[in-house]
Amino acid sequence: MTDKPQFVGKKVRLGDIVKIEKASMPSGNNVWVLNLDAVEKGTGKVIVKNRMKADSAGTSTVAFTADAVLYSKLRPNLNKVVVADEPGLATSEMLPLIVNPEVLDRRYFAYLLRSNSFVNLAVSSTAGSKMPRMNKKTLLNAVFPIPSLELQHQRIDLLSSIEKARTKAELLIQQLDTLVKSRFVEIFGDFACYETKPLIKCVDCIEAGKSPKCLAFSRKMAEPGVLKLSAISSGVYCENENKALPRSVSLTIDKVVHANDILLSRKNTPELVGRSVLVKHTDGNIMFPDIIFRMHPLPPINAMYLSYLLAGPLLHSIQSLAHGSAKSMSNIPKSELAKLSIPIPALNLQNEFANFVSQVDKSRFIDLRNESSKFVLKA
Repeated sequence: MTDKPQFVGKKVRLGDIVKIEKASMPSGNNVWVLNLDAVEKGTGKVIVKNRMKADSAGTSTVAFTADAVLYSKLRPNLNKVVVADEPGLATSEMLPLIVNPEVLDRRYFAYLLRSNSFVNLAVSSTAGSKMPRMNKKTLLNAVFPIPSLELQHQRIDLLSSIEKARTKAELLIQQLDTLVKSRFVEIFGDFACYETKPLIKCVDCIEAGKSPKCLAFSRKMAEPGVLKLSAISSGVYCENENKALPRSVSLTIDKVVHANDILLSRKNTPELVGRSVLVKHTDGNIMFPDIIFRMHPLPPINAMYLSYLLAGPLLHSIQSLAHGSAKSMSNIPKSELAKLSIPIPALNLQNEFANFVSQVDKSRFIDLRNESSKFVLKA
């Protein structure tokens, strides 16, 4: 690791300004032991500082100094990063890293490690692995633009403000979710009193999309593209989560997303499979992939009502249909999803609920979640 800042402001190989720490094992009765589960995903905030005798921490730990940045090298926690404030021990999932302080502020480095660009690099490097983890060589060979320390400090202040705003937005989203759930129960009460039909009798069809080979980056403006799974995983339709189509590949017209589509992930990790959204608006020219189902409700079913039903009260039932181990991608067979029992209240009740949901729309708060990841990599 060089100690000369001659490449500040240029694209830099991380291994030239970052090294993997090999610290001495601490001793004592009050050692900080960092567990991966104690770190909030994507924020770097330590929920609980576990302390114990150093010799009680177990053999599968790594030591770190107060100068370290600790990075989770395992999926699905590739954006869990902690800036240490004292020495200690970490479980083996965490990789202690030391930066060259003449070139890189470790707080800025933490934002870089949590950015979408770095997470995508990590994911691609672990594709197909039975024990997916970030390769140390890939990490050190990654090349990113490193601005001056002065500019890094300005961005740290801005990113900190954005994260605070994002935290407030997340809290508001949770409150709105609770409000909608309460209103749902208030309007519909006990579903046992309603007629039910299998899902396939409530929608025009359940169709999978198409997944042509895409480019590694997102589309520009409304150019042709294909949605990524992350476009629906948050519970709100995020069309900017996409991959661009090469010019040699044409859109498949009958797989293009339209307003009022209900999209449901048929294949994903066990905790995210079966997530669904209602598309309220689209800029057009974007397809849904073959790992997402699309459907449209038939009368007398309101699209907003059905979408909320699938995303909330029936989510556990949908996820229980998925096949696959707890450590692999789970898949929901179309034939089993088609049999899902759907309660059908009076249309006026469905419309009343849909009107209420539109008044407490939470989508305008979702963009704050990704602002810091987008901004930190600007040149």
